[in-house]
This record gives sequence, C-alpha cells and structure tokens, in this order.
Amino acid sequence: MDKHNGHQQWPTVLLAILVMLCSIIVGPYPAASLQIPVPDNNSPSPQQTPPDLLAQADKVLHKMSEMTGLPIKSPVNKKIVSREEVRKILIHNLHTDYTPEEIHVQEATLRAFGLISGNFDLENFLVSFYTEQVAGFYDPETKTMYIADWIPAEMQGMVLSHELTHALQDQNFNLAEYIKAAKTNDDAEAARQAVVEGYATAAMFQTMLDGMPISNMPSLDGVVGPLIRQQMAEFPVFSKAPFFFKLQALFPYIQGASFIVNGLRRVDWKGLNALFISPPSSTKALYQPDVYFNHVTLPEVTLPGRTPLSSVHGLKQLDENVMGELGCNELLGQFLTEDTAAADCAGWVGDRYFVYEDQAGENYPLVARTRWASPDGALTFFRDYRKILNQKYKDLSPDTHSDAERIIAHTSSGEVILLYAGNEVRWAEGVPASRVESMLKWLETLQ
Repeated sequence: MDKHNGHQQWPTVLLAILVMLCSIIVGPYPAASLQIPVPDNNSPSPQQTPPDLLAQADKVLHKMSEMTGLPIKSPVNKKIVSREEVRKILIHNLHTDYTPEEIHVQEATLRAFGLISGNFDLENFLVSFYTEQVAGFYDPETKTMYIADWIPAEMQGMVLSHELTHALQDQNFNLAEYIKAAKTNDDAEAARQAVVEGYATAAMFQTMLDGMPISNMPSLDGVVGPLIRQQMAEFPVFSKAPFFFKLQALFPYIQGASFIVNGLRRVDWKGLNALFISPPSSTKALYQPDVYFNHVTLPEVTLPGRTPLSSVHGLKQLDENVMGELGCNELLGQFLTEDTAAADCAGWVGDRYFVYEDQAGENYPLVARTRWASPDGALTFFRDYRKILNQKYKDLSPDTHSDAERIIAHTSSGEVILLYAGNEVRWAEGVPASRVESMLKWLETLQ
C-alpha cells in the first residue's frame, strides 16, 4: 500500500526532524560527541559561495566513500539550485515517474482502504509536501546532486553526507533499477526504499559521532516517536497530512536506519552490500531484522485471477498488490491507535488485495486476504478490522448471518463480507447484493 513514496528522485525531506533525531539518540551517551552545529534562528546564517559548496561536496563524497567502502566510480554532477528550481524539478520528476493513470490508481487504492477522502488531491499534496522542507537531493536518473542554495552553511554538510551516500549507492548498485525492480509489489518496494534511505541516514549519523560506532546506538524507532510529534508544528503540510502518510514518510529514515544499525552489529559497512544484491522482500524485515538476517522465508499469499466481482458489469480491476506490515501499521494506526497497530501487525506474514472501480469513478470495491502467524493473531486482526468497518461505513448494518467469526453487512456503498478463517482474515467491500452469496463462497473456499 506504498502509494506515494516509491522513487528515489524525491529529495531528503524533514531535515530538521533528522537533526533532532541525531540529538535525541546520541544524548544518552555522554562519551559520544555529536558534531551538529545548531543554527540560531534569530540571526541570519552565512551562505557559502558556489565554489565553496562545490568543493565541500567533493570533500564529503570522498569522506563517505572511505567510511562506507563504496568506491567512487565517476565524478558526481553537481548543480546549485534555488527553491523555485527545486519545485520545478520535483514536479517534472512526479510526472516522469507516474502517468496520470498511475496517480489515479494510487488515489483509488487509498480511497478503497478509507485512508483518504474522495476530494483528496494526491498529486498536489505530494508537491506541497516534498517542497515544504526540501534540503537538496541526489537524482539517480540525471546522476546529479542538486545542492540547495538556501541551506545554512552549518547544515549543508549533513545534507551532503546523506545525499552523496545515495550517489555512491547509485554508482555501485544502480538505484533506479534497484527500486523499480519491485515496482509491482508495494511492500517490497517500500522495503528497498527503506534500505536506501536507512543506509544513507545511518551513514549521516555516523559522520556526526566522535569515537563511537553507530552500531553501539539503540534502535531509533522506539525512541523518537513522541519527540517527532513535538516538531510537527515546524512542518504545516506534514502536520496536516493523514496518519498513514506521515508514517510512510518517516519509515524509510527511522525504521530503515534502525535496520541498518542492526545490520552493522552483525557485519561491517562493506558487509551491508548484500542488502543491494539480495534485498529484503518485505517491510516485515525492517520491523523485525531477524527475518532478513536469519533468512526467514515468508509465504506468498495469492488470490485467484478472477473474483465474483470480475464479471460485474461496469466494474474494472485497477490494482493488485500487497499491504505488508507497513501497510497494516498505516491502516490500523490511522483508524485505531499506533500502539494497537504496532502490537497487532507484528503477527502479519502475508497478504494480497484487489481494488476495483465503478464506471462513475465513485466507488472502489476491495477484495483482500491476509495471513497471520497464528489463529490468535488472525482473530485479533479480524476484530480490529471490524472496528475499522464501523468507522468507514457509518451506516454499516450486519445481517442475521453475522457472528463472532464473520460479518455480512449492508452499506450504502455495497455489501461487506469479513471472515475469520484459521490463520487468515479475508474480506470484500462494495459487493453488489446479487453477488454476496458467490463472494462469500469464494472467500470461504480460497486455497
């Protein structure tokens, strides 16, 4: 369900939050000195001259190469840009990465899950979000480091250390191909994105530590959540974004960096090259690193190519994809609570879903199948999703066939079926009344 953040052309954003994270994480370790100069917002910060910026970028590139062991294979193109130039580049990249139809599919999928309203404009939101706190970025398509001309001198090194690590990743592993190789699976794509961003974030952190390996640092994800929320007022677009978007935007940096730190407790930086050769196939590995490092095989959950909705006149299938553990956390976190999501989604082991669209473009039927580590885990999710259905459909009206393990209900948007089946939870939403019996049988007999 990774519907906004899949390509590496998007810049590193939320720099102030990343700086704040560094301060928080290193804070409990007095032996470590965090080399982060904090700018004084009450006085103007000196801007570097273009020659100084370009020279600094070259110096940082060599520093990051030496630290990570990723060789410099060619000079990196560098361009100093203004805010307006960055905005134009972002808009161009958005239209290059996604056709209007692909953006429509993404919006439709988010609406099918109830994560955005019908009038939410995904394209405009993306541009606003990514230009709110952009701090320069490396673009693997043009092989160019875009250096923001408005970033204070004392912050520029941080940005360059992160983004030029991406340049090294790209020269050694071809980032565009690395990300696009998983384009048909949102969960796998999000996992790869988290490897890329988490690696660069961990590398940035490491440059700020004096005398302490980053592998000695604690997990990031459990430390920074409450403090991040304190910073939201600094980012108006971010603070007003739906919960799922905020989680997904931070996931590659926070969960990704935690995953990389976990890896560095097992191997050195060169040993992490394996993540680009044999990447994690699911965000579950980012939440639970042992899944990747112990080579745990996750089941591939499938759905037959045709459902009872496939033959409904006026319906067309828009998407077939995977939520993953990240998608589960987005869904439960937005409708229920973050704590509930973290606890209950830990038992996720696989899923698959279809999204359809009616001719009017107003309704988006959904068919989904999830698998859990145990029947108890599945039953917990069944109960969670029953609560979600009550929020999605204010007029939800279960019929007399509903019980503790299945819900068959009427809504103004169509019929809803929710089943608990051993270690699985299966459901369909927006089902025409004439297809309820066939859909129920289809869900019950899935192999």
